[in-house]
Amino acid sequence: MRLPCFALLLAAFFIPGSKCETPQQVWIDAQAQGTPFPHFWEQMFGSGRAILALRESYRNDLRAVKQVTDLRYVRFHAILHDEVGVYNEDEHGEPVYNFAYVDEIYDGLLKNGVRPVVEIGFMPKKLAFNPDALHPFWYKQNVSPPKSWERWDDLIAHLARHLLERYGADELAQWYFEVWNEPNIDFWNGIPRQESYFELYAHTAHDLKAVNPRLRVGGPATAAAAWVDEFLKYASANRVPVDFISSHGYADDTVENLFGTHEEIPMDDRVCRAIAKVRNQIQRSAMPKLPLLWTEWNVPGMDEARDTSYVGPALANTIRECDGTVDMMSFWTFSDVFEEGGPIPQPFEGHFGLRAKGGINKPSFYDFALLHTLGDRRIANSASNVIVTRRGNGALVIAVWNLVDPGRTGSSKNVRLVFENVRDGAEVRISRVDDEHGNTLAAYKAMGSPRYPTEEQIRRLNAATALPAPDEQHLQANHLDLSLEANALVVIEIPAT
Repeated sequence: MRLPCFALLLAAFFIPGSKCETPQQVWIDAQAQGTPFPHFWEQMFGSGRAILALRESYRNDLRAVKQVTDLRYVRFHAILHDEVGVYNEDEHGEPVYNFAYVDEIYDGLLKNGVRPVVEIGFMPKKLAFNPDALHPFWYKQNVSPPKSWERWDDLIAHLARHLLERYGADELAQWYFEVWNEPNIDFWNGIPRQESYFELYAHTAHDLKAVNPRLRVGGPATAAAAWVDEFLKYASANRVPVDFISSHGYADDTVENLFGTHEEIPMDDRVCRAIAKVRNQIQRSAMPKLPLLWTEWNVPGMDEARDTSYVGPALANTIRECDGTVDMMSFWTFSDVFEEGGPIPQPFEGHFGLRAKGGINKPSFYDFALLHTLGDRRIANSASNVIVTRRGNGALVIAVWNLVDPGRTGSSKNVRLVFENVRDGAEVRISRVDDEHGNTLAAYKAMGSPRYPTEEQIRRLNAATALPAPDEQHLQANHLDLSLEANALVVIEIPAT
């Protein structure tokens, strides 16, 4: 009688010519010395522009993501957009400031236990050198330099003083102030582009520090890991304050844009390669200890992959590769309350967020929830698809995944974890996200893909896909055998004994 493949899993170690894939073996010493493993991937998230933070749907998503991650900071564009009403001019052309919506926006974050990354931009129309310099995004932000540096300085000083009076120096010193967004592309039309941005940065940094030197300011917030070398040299030569470096890079950015080469670099490796490039630039500069904030990134977006179980393995692989090279990474975005192309017409169109339109948890929401449970010490291992961690109480928490890129055909993967210094038969708790667990997209399609799902339908979708209690097993002697389908993410906890 021919045994099915799962029954041959153990036998595959010993039977030559078995039809099953020989399991990958990963050796784990539970008492090995670990290294610090801060949760740099889940402490900052991006989101749609500032005014959206006033919506209840946005705040609902913020609260939901905060419950399952270590979310501490949120970054968004356009705090100075005209729709926020910060800057106007009276009949004599004199500046008029109004921070009413700014207060509501930041108060809302703080009440939910989250601080802002204050991305300073874009240009109020009446302050713009070119009032018609509108970006093609649906909300048509102005990307012009100011018509007057004196007026710009006054705006930034008034904003900073207002925030200082409202929130206090101790609170404000824990925020980040980032100057503009991606000035190396069409979000900035100063001429010459780099030189004019550096001037904007210098004015803004000096303005903030003049109000309170404890305010943390940084940049250049560039797309595709650009300009950092030049920015650091400029700041050093001109004694411009810099408290952190920020830049962006996405897994589906081109190799040429990120590195200026034509190398063959898989998409899954590009973000961390770009981060390593920028970290090296910082270390070679006159300010080698500056923190690095990667204030935008995401996994590849082709084939609407961001709505699928692919995100978990891609995220875990990025965490594995980027550990030790970056201080915080800001996943773009935590929510599909997002309008760069206009209002999202229906859920699951491949957008960036962890929650789809209406507050539907995507597989990525559950992926972040699982990876949040990892410990704060990392134990080295040689596998490229395993992260081994230990909590302060001695429990082991291990992430294992089977990464298959969008558009590729993948098969199941068998993995044997072999433990040293763990009691034989120890209790094991196993959780997973794959096509059968946490797959809200499949549940949505089974529901008929309603364009405008009702609150009851959304409740049912989230209830049906909520991750169950972990599967409880025991080690067989000193090992655990796992079978992972394509793009499965599995997290294993072995409680301390």
